[in-house]
Amino acid sequence: MSPGTTATTLQAAPKLSLAEALRSARETRALLLGSGVLRETGRVFREQFPGNRAVIVADANTFALAGGAVTDALVAAGVALEAPFLYTDPGLYAEFRFVEELEAALRKHDAIPVAVGSGTLNDLAKLAAHRAGRPGYLCVATAASMDGYTAFGASITFQGAKQTFNCPAPRAVVADIEVIRRAPPEMTAAGYADLLAKVTAGADWLIANALGVEPIDARAWAIVQGGLREALADPAGARHGDAAAITPLVEGLMLGGFAMQWSKTSRPASGAEHQFSHLWDMEHHTHHGTAPSHGFKVGVATLAVTALYEQLLRQDFSALDVARCVAAWPDASTAEARTRKLFAGAEFLPTALAETAAKQVSPAELCAQLERLRAVWPELRGNLRAQLLPLAEARRRLQAVGAPTTPAEIGLTVERVRGSFVRAQHIRRRFTVLDLAVRTGTLDPALDGIFGPDGIWADSPAAVA
Repeated sequence: MSPGTTATTLQAAPKLSLAEALRSARETRALLLGSGVLRETGRVFREQFPGNRAVIVADANTFALAGGAVTDALVAAGVALEAPFLYTDPGLYAEFRFVEELEAALRKHDAIPVAVGSGTLNDLAKLAAHRAGRPGYLCVATAASMDGYTAFGASITFQGAKQTFNCPAPRAVVADIEVIRRAPPEMTAAGYADLLAKVTAGADWLIANALGVEPIDARAWAIVQGGLREALADPAGARHGDAAAITPLVEGLMLGGFAMQWSKTSRPASGAEHQFSHLWDMEHHTHHGTAPSHGFKVGVATLAVTALYEQLLRQDFSALDVARCVAAWPDASTAEARTRKLFAGAEFLPTALAETAAKQVSPAELCAQLERLRAVWPELRGNLRAQLLPLAEARRRLQAVGAPTTPAEIGLTVERVRGSFVRAQHIRRRFTVLDLAVRTGTLDPALDGIFGPDGIWADSPAAVA
């Protein structure tokens, strides 16, 4: 955060337009968003990739939804086409073997991929295009299901762990509201939940900034947070495919990607709630035989993290016993032993060890950090309260859009979610509210409140695998 800029003024920052945010993007040069814009796909392709051939990348569902129209638009614009690449595996997901499958096909020609689909297809095409040496690719969004369309990097499962591979965002994105509003309602609900997570992600960044761990980038903050409330204003309308609700939702999701391009990190759009989701991915969690959508996992995790915030905001950290916290802090060897025990037998143990070690601090560093917390807590607590939605309101909005609000709805037990508060803190080095709770010794008491007789999911039904 620049000198003289407070978190409060950042929260009051005006919304940036899509055009202004696009100018901040380092890789995406064109975004066409509106009703009926699918027919312009060919023109956009020719402008961004003059003289190049194209190859449509889709699966059976997305090709049926928009592949024909995209093909017609490319042909009408005089773009030469390779035969489409269609994924046929019913278990398709963002896993590295599917990247390799597409990469092998791309190496047989020099055509530019045109990804027609949503999260999984976009990430697979993004990384495969990069690995195959393409100068970029074009994305045709088919659902308001996640914020990764315009994000740099691809979130891919590799060697048992969910990892972000460095690769450029799409050169251009075409998002036709008439296509997107007809997507299955559960996909829209997933996208809404992913956008709602920017509320808690912003709170985590406020903490990291206040404690001197990771300063807030004012422009990235404005891109994501400036219009966030507006984008989240009508969950019921989004559920029913109302264009007036879908359009700002899609804008909000696109803005998140632009902020990540600008800052070259997912910090503007991802906090502790995403750590939960990534953990469940790494544990290969499935429900009724398939992995719940990213947005559904993030939505339940956002409620969990919001509940933790409500517990911690009752604390008076300005009176924190810093000496007690420092005395309880494990040294590096003890922290490693605890991590090994916590993740014994997990294939992603090396990731947990590396990420835990990356944010290990010395007793002196912890003391300085907690003394700073004591000093800034009154202002920080006020900023956090202004940033966060009340737990009941966050749950109401997820219910209104049709997203899960209980662990059982995504196949998790309440007990497993409680354990995830501990485990998730170890799999990413990003400083979040989980680290604040661990370093102040307040995580266990907070969990007792969250999962006690009057807790958030006290009456939640048992999960069904």
